[in-house]
Amino acid sequence: MSGFAASVLTLYPEMFPGPLGLSLAGKALGNGTWSLETTQIRDFGHGRHRAVDDTPAGGGPGMVLRADVMAAAIDSASPPDDPRPRLMMSPRGQPLTQTMVREWAGGPGVVIVCGRFEGIDERVIEARGLKEVSVGDYVLSGGEVAAMIVLDAVVRLLPGVMGNDQSGETESFETGLLEHPQYTRPAVFEDRSIPEILTSGDHGRIARWRREQAEKLTAERRPDLLKK
Repeated sequence: MSGFAASVLTLYPEMFPGPLGLSLAGKALGNGTWSLETTQIRDFGHGRHRAVDDTPAGGGPGMVLRADVMAAAIDSASPPDDPRPRLMMSPRGQPLTQTMVREWAGGPGVVIVCGRFEGIDERVIEARGLKEVSVGDYVLSGGEVAAMIVLDAVVRLLPGVMGNDQSGETESFETGLLEHPQYTRPAVFEDRSIPEILTSGDHGRIARWRREQAEKLTAERRPDLLKK
């Protein structure tokens, strides 16, 4: 396994690469900077109709993905000696952060399990060491879109993917703050001018101004980040 290798387990492999086949991620996928493999969970289903789910133990609405089906699919995509972390997209998971993204970008790849229905049998989550990850406090129809978010965030940090690797160093969350405001031409837009300090050529003053603006924005919009 060379480069950054992503494996996605899903009931809808046709959703991939989707947006990941375009722009920076798509170019990097095309030149081999990273690879993407999908596993159809239904291939490991039972019976004539390849059943993958069953009713919840204890009653309740919906269906739950079976532990035996999911275990077989995971083992197929990620054998015991696979060094990649096994992630599961879940609204009850640990919130995705830039720190997590950067850690995964520095590793050999990730295995991502995309849930559906009411979720996945808890026993396979425990038995296969799945790390539950959330992309926000809301519920999606399935884990596929969330998996794309994770992969897009990770792939852009791989060496050579961004034209200027320094581009990511001052972005939101990299310094614990939101990013400072950005400006470009024209110098005046609808009576709004670029802040004079940015055209002063004084790089020390510009750096201080950007830091102050980042702190101000963070205090206004995400005070929780400052507390951290």
